[in-house]
Amino acid sequence: MNDALRHIVQRMPKAELHIHIEGSLEPELIFALAKRNNVALAFDSVETLRAAYAFTDLQSFLDIYYAGASVLLTEQDFYDMTRAYLLRAQQDNVRHTELFFDPQTHTARGVAMDVVINGIWRAVQDAHTEWGMTGALILCFLRHLSEDDAFDTLEQAMPYRDKFIGVGLDSSELGHPPEKFARVFAKCRQLGLHLVAHAGEEGPPAYIASALDVLHVERIDHGVRCLEDAALTARLARDKIPLTVCPLSNLKLRVVAQLSEHNLLQLLDAGLVVTVNSDDPAYFGGYMNDNFIATFEALPLTRQHAQQLARNSFDAAFLDVPTRQRYLNEVASFFAGQVA
Repeated sequence: MNDALRHIVQRMPKAELHIHIEGSLEPELIFALAKRNNVALAFDSVETLRAAYAFTDLQSFLDIYYAGASVLLTEQDFYDMTRAYLLRAQQDNVRHTELFFDPQTHTARGVAMDVVINGIWRAVQDAHTEWGMTGALILCFLRHLSEDDAFDTLEQAMPYRDKFIGVGLDSSELGHPPEKFARVFAKCRQLGLHLVAHAGEEGPPAYIASALDVLHVERIDHGVRCLEDAALTARLARDKIPLTVCPLSNLKLRVVAQLSEHNLLQLLDAGLVVTVNSDDPAYFGGYMNDNFIATFEALPLTRQHAQQLARNSFDAAFLDVPTRQRYLNEVASFFAGQVA
């Protein structure tokens, strides 16, 4: 990648639509919060904790992810974690972000729902006031838990309905197909919430189809295995169902052996609404610009692809029409002033 293209992907306006806020918790902040809250950690230093980030698959990542979340106890903890992510996102020229959060990870430890939501939400509001960044919260159900547990979580969250715009489905994909959560997603749909789900990362293309047909999701998180099913790929393109792809996550969790093997370019060539995102950046080795630079260095992507990915990120976002158009105009103005 030449310097001009590197400058473009770093400076272009973009939206991030697949970020687990607990996955932005850097080891340094984990230790600071552990000290503040008198939480004992199984690691004696930042270095030993970071060295433990050697995952073999999704489950081995989740084990340490949940351990890291144990330091989050107060509203200020959730605020500080979210604020740290938003600062990084702003440096990467992220103009809009839709944050996944996992309340069951916290309520199971006795942390109240209002503590979780209010801390995250307040940081998003401050980012809007200070930088003009827009943001929203998406409550995710943990798919390795029961649908009844998801219903309980939704009920606990309803007093704060004005602070989240949608629901998602994350955690261990294999063995937990989307249809396991058909009833709770139907309820969320009745409530007017946006619907998204992780599918087709470790799980098969059939999980993508059932997320669409049974859960009626509007976006597929990951979805990189869709190319194994030509009819499904054609459907995703025809219906303009966005995929929130996370390249460095796919590399770290061995969905691909190396980034040069990633199918992002094939997904774009198939006419899919592909976006680039960071997933769990503290654990997977990079925030937004890290993902863009690594992917553009590994694949024969061009300035035109960069512009398409920037546009896609806002087209796929849950934005009102005027705000979306304002961001698309920013993208157009930015690229009109670039040569590469």
